[in-house]
Amino acid sequence: MGTLIISATVVLVIMGFDNSILWLAAVALLFVYFRYGRTGSGTATSSSAGGVPGPGSSPASYRAYRQRRDQQAKWERRYRRERPMESRRQDRKGK
Repeated sequence: MGTLIISATVVLVIMGFDNSILWLAAVALLFVYFRYGRTGSGTATSSSAGGVPGPGSSPASYRAYRQRRDQQAKWERRYRRERPMESRRQDRKGK
């Protein structure tokens, strides 16, 4: 499936030198492929239970969630520490 999509994209890009609308079609094709078509199981697991691990899910997924959450908090603290004026400005906009 991926080879077919890449081939179609290359053909659309080559034909797009005469008609630039075909470049937009190539970009749209790649977007749809990467958004919906790369893995069939990826969309089913992320939509079930809204991202909250269920009773039968593995603890590794929750551990990965906590690591991502902690990493994000660490980056936000670092940003506030290194750029105090920008973070104050963002705080005022958020209120």
